[in-house]
Amino acid sequence: MKSRFVFLSLSLVLASSLMSACAPLMFGSMMGTVMVATDRRTSGAIVEDEGIELRGNSRMRAHFGERANVSVNSYNRQVLLTGEVANEKDRAAAAQIAERIENVKSVLNELAIQPSSSLNEKSKDAFIKGKVIASLVDSKDLFASSFKVVVERSNVYLMGRVTQREANSVTDMTRTIGGIARVVRVFEIISEEELRSVLPTQPKPEASTDAKDKK
Repeated sequence: MKSRFVFLSLSLVLASSLMSACAPLMFGSMMGTVMVATDRRTSGAIVEDEGIELRGNSRMRAHFGERANVSVNSYNRQVLLTGEVANEKDRAAAAQIAERIENVKSVLNELAIQPSSSLNEKSKDAFIKGKVIASLVDSKDLFASSFKVVVERSNVYLMGRVTQREANSVTDMTRTIGGIARVVRVFEIISEEELRSVLPTQPKPEASTDAKDKK
């Protein structure tokens, strides 16, 4: 119950903080600290994902400068490209840059050919992301730490290593949230047996004093 209360408190903090420009960074930091222990990726994959994003975003900025807005997101070495570019040539170039990043397994190119999002649109995206994460935290049958949520132009991208049951459940839940244009699943589907193997094991309860005395 105590951990449940902590998660609910975080969701309330998020709701009141999202209107500020720094809210996504604040929430990301808090959630990362609280939930890293139950991440379904290996520690090596987590480090590699961080490296892929750092190298990818750096290379995108070096190649495009100010003429494009490209974000590189990685989960278990699966890369999602979001943002805006000026033309199809730049869109293809961004995909090629991502494919050449060390340790990348696959690339989903969701770049739009249009002007960069306005500050108002980015604020709306941050608010939608907050609502999705808060819904995940409050869910009784989903582990919020198993998902990475990316929102661009009101499109919600869900990343993670999940079962088909979890994929369907989170999709149905997300679609009930207002203001969302579409939900895109970028999942690595695992079996229920694989899920049981990655879930933290619960320690066996100690025998009671009375039980020990009877032995």
